[in-house]
Amino acid sequence: MGELRVRSALVTGANRGIGLGFVRHLLALPNPPEWVFAGCRDPKGQRAQVSKLALKHPNLVMQVTDPASIKAAAASVGERLKGSGLNLLINNAGIVRANKLDNETLKDMSEVYMTNTIAPLLLSQAFLPLLKKAAQGSPGSGLSCNKAAIVNISSNGGSIKEVYLWEGIQAACYRCSKVCAVFETKCQSMGYRETRHLHCSFHPSDGCKTDLGYEGGGTPPLTVDASVGGMLKVLSNLSDKDSALPGPGKGTLWPVFAWSVPPGFAHKPILS
Repeated sequence: MGELRVRSALVTGANRGIGLGFVRHLLALPNPPEWVFAGCRDPKGQRAQVSKLALKHPNLVMQVTDPASIKAAAASVGERLKGSGLNLLINNAGIVRANKLDNETLKDMSEVYMTNTIAPLLLSQAFLPLLKKAAQGSPGSGLSCNKAAIVNISSNGGSIKEVYLWEGIQAACYRCSKVCAVFETKCQSMGYRETRHLHCSFHPSDGCKTDLGYEGGGTPPLTVDASVGGMLKVLSNLSDKDSALPGPGKGTLWPVFAWSVPPGFAHKPILS
């Protein structure tokens, strides 16, 4: 099994949940990144737990990454990296509105699409020059997360085949946004092919103990630590063949890899 070795990583939605879990795991790696950028809308807000980690880790930088400040964020990160490029962009930020289909509104649809679908695309556009620079400065011709990668966190809530937990939470705006986010990954892999960096989407788990995970009702079976640990193990082994390509798994409707960390802790590729 390979080892994830990146000089720099940026994680959005890092104030709590899966994003905070990614930051913690990256900082705890045997060879942690020289720079970990924790993207939050409000780094000083009461819910931004990641700010406490910044006091202990000088290589952790808080970064505002709301849609209005994306270009400024890319410029700030670029200055910190001093020409070396960004190895890993994890687009994790996401929100859900637990509406029934009859109660969906323009406001909720717009907010969810902005966070879950539009913002990841804008972030990827803004950080593309830094990702390209990292890919060009890394040895070898193959793709890997150690070289340069965009990782979009999706969900099987957007699976057209399974329509996961529909009876528990309809949340049509969230589901539609995640369908778009996965296809976005496919578009990136084709449109950015010449930049030679890897693209993939992840389904973090079939129920994870985060605010979003509890929206479906009941107690989610998987901890954030287990979910993130499993995803990082998979990330460390991804290569050219895994970059937004079809593969075996539960579904066949999305032509892009998604990866699941199910309650049984068997880390395996799926197509949601």
